[in-house]
Amino acid sequence: MYGYHGKALVVDFTSRTHRWDAIEPDDLRMFIGGIGLGTLLLYRYCPPGADPLGPENPLLFVGSPLVGTRLTTSSKFAVLTKSPLTGFIADSLSSSHLATELKKCCGDALIITGRSAGPTLLRIEGDALEPEQVAVHFEDATELVGMGAADKEATVKKMLGDPRCRVACIGPAGEAQVKFASISNDGGRQAGRCGLGAVMGSKKLLAVALRGHLPVAVAEPDSVRSFGRDLSRRSLGAATEKYRNLGTMANVAVFNRLGALPTRNFRESTFEGAEQVSGEELHQNHLHRNTGCANCTIGCERILVTRDQRDSKGKEARGARMEYESLFALGPLCGISDPDIVIRAAALCDDLGMDTISAGATVAWAMESFERGILSGPDCGGIELRFGNGPALLQVLEDIGHRRGIGKLLAEGSRAAAACVGHGSGDWAMQVKGLEMPGYEPRSLKTMALGLAVTPRGACHNRSSAYEADFSNQVDRLSVDEHRGRIAAESEDFEAVLDSLIWCKFLRKAFHNFYEESAQVFTMVTGWEMSADELRKSGQRISNLKKLFNIREGWTRVDDTLPPRTLEEPLPNGVAAGVGLTREELNFMIDGYYRARGWTPEGLIPEKTLAELGLQGMVDQEGDRR
Repeated sequence: MYGYHGKALVVDFTSRTHRWDAIEPDDLRMFIGGIGLGTLLLYRYCPPGADPLGPENPLLFVGSPLVGTRLTTSSKFAVLTKSPLTGFIADSLSSSHLATELKKCCGDALIITGRSAGPTLLRIEGDALEPEQVAVHFEDATELVGMGAADKEATVKKMLGDPRCRVACIGPAGEAQVKFASISNDGGRQAGRCGLGAVMGSKKLLAVALRGHLPVAVAEPDSVRSFGRDLSRRSLGAATEKYRNLGTMANVAVFNRLGALPTRNFRESTFEGAEQVSGEELHQNHLHRNTGCANCTIGCERILVTRDQRDSKGKEARGARMEYESLFALGPLCGISDPDIVIRAAALCDDLGMDTISAGATVAWAMESFERGILSGPDCGGIELRFGNGPALLQVLEDIGHRRGIGKLLAEGSRAAAACVGHGSGDWAMQVKGLEMPGYEPRSLKTMALGLAVTPRGACHNRSSAYEADFSNQVDRLSVDEHRGRIAAESEDFEAVLDSLIWCKFLRKAFHNFYEESAQVFTMVTGWEMSADELRKSGQRISNLKKLFNIREGWTRVDDTLPPRTLEEPLPNGVAAGVGLTREELNFMIDGYYRARGWTPEGLIPEKTLAELGLQGMVDQEGDRR
């Protein structure tokens, strides 16, 4: 078998045992890998109604057929679980050399179940090609308790005496089960959204160390190398020039100009301090170095330092990884225009192990609640939690990561915090299905508004590229029409394939014909014939199975919505001033989306659609509701 192993390593933390479970070739073809295969495995291994922080909720690390091929951007893995933040499917991606070790050691997936009695380091060494030789060790990790993510990773390598092993770990936020804690890996990259780190912490699993030895084999190595060279050249073209020069930070100035930059908890869509935290400003005055993910030819990642760190000329400064979403959430969303504060906040989130989007959005909710008088000074430990107060942002992030003071409330996420505080504060909790919103203003990007409302994991820009239509001449981004449902559905299916193979999303425009060429690569790697149509259908199948998981866990149509603010308040400023999005407009687009999917008006999936996608018999949708 090429590209796959046909098996997953299942580790039970309660009994401290492991076994190999087979994965059938048909399942691999139908769900590909990454997010797709992970969704199938989560559906099978997660009991219906499981407590997200209970021992029965599995934590899955999943590879893809492209991992280990050295194709550009292919060193990625997916992490899936049932989210403690939303109660629905949690799926996240991360890029690092850990992906290759995962594939070598654990086959197509590592599935962790149960709960350890105390802090544990899981160490796995060997090669899945020789499963009887794979060694699984449960080691005491008391020494790691309380460490930041970067120090924890370095300490694990020192403990094991193996600097070449690859490590995934949680920071203090994961240990404290902050609902939006992340999983750090390979030098600070994050599997960030949905609270994966909280689930890892609930299992008393502080770190995973992987070490394999045998190279990954492909069916047609010469063809793979040839295509890889060509694709690498294409990836350096004009389509990615913006990200190669400034990284995704370039979006700040663009979004601000278009009236699409969420500011002060989505009260506004332009930020008067945008220039101070723009990609251009940060690149000129705060750039420490450029970097990129493993096996990447695009190199959109930027490491920034504060002015003090820069002026000291300290080459050993750790710096902070910075991309648009972190910059938006810790800057304009909280009214912060001081780049040093934003850089320090991003570094703090990474070290604590917290998703920057949810952290920033939850703090922004608290800032507005404070300014409205719903949270008081004593509630916040004397902190003046107002928009623009940089020191307050840094202090509150620390409090969240360690669940102390006001951080105990905010560690639950904006939806749960608003439900606890009351006084109508849920109206400005900017979340969908419990997941905080990314840096795209839905009132001025109305195709994206639909994507945010219906995506299974909650408010997410990475599982739907619907915003591409808004930023093109394909639609009028400030109005709605009957075509948005089809556009959103097709964009989700496209991203499902992209996230299952796994290609980087920034590579998508380097393909002449994405489905055709990806099918060819799949065949080159695995030796299995794959067509563009079959791959396109896999995207539809994966999107529908995500929905089936959510239906099983209690989803109803009322969950597909946007925060009241976006449906009741028009934008006050910028080029989109006066533009709003009504509930009627959103429901009109959702109706079109359900029709495009072949679903019922209630958003359920008919047996005919399930049969067409090979999903029949997997769920009793009405029975699950009962």
